[in-house]
Amino acid sequence: MSTNHPSLDRILAAIPHRAPMLLIDEITSQDKSSIVCRKTFRADEFFFQGHYPGHPLVPGVILCESAVQSGAVLLSEVVSTGTGIPVLTRMGDVKFKRMVYPGDTIENHVNLDDVVSTAYYMTAQVKCNGKLIARLSFTCTVADPRT
Repeated sequence: MSTNHPSLDRILAAIPHRAPMLLIDEITSQDKSSIVCRKTFRADEFFFQGHYPGHPLVPGVILCESAVQSGAVLLSEVVSTGTGIPVLTRMGDVKFKRMVYPGDTIENHVNLDDVVSTAYYMTAQVKCNGKLIARLSFTCTVADPRT
């Protein structure tokens, strides 16, 4: 499935998420231990229907999932191909600073801080218009996908 967008093609090749749960649109920069991904929240996103009718806000859990997906794309470059898929095992130190609305574009700045055996420790800052929206730490491991 080609999207004619190289960044999105890389995302789709790296992680198993698909619409409506694919929560990153593009990779803006990446090196061996960090990645920056963007997501623009469209007004027709499924979660706006009930969060909150008449005053839609991006749920905090969606912001966290977007950051974790960015981390999973980073891990796909670090972990050898064919060994499994990155899965979230822990999330902590989550802090929300501002609200995100339909039409807003966020940037997930994710750093790979440490690797211990099969545990990958990461931190993320979620920003919108240069301002900190949320920050969190999380751990992933690579699991054997069930077919």
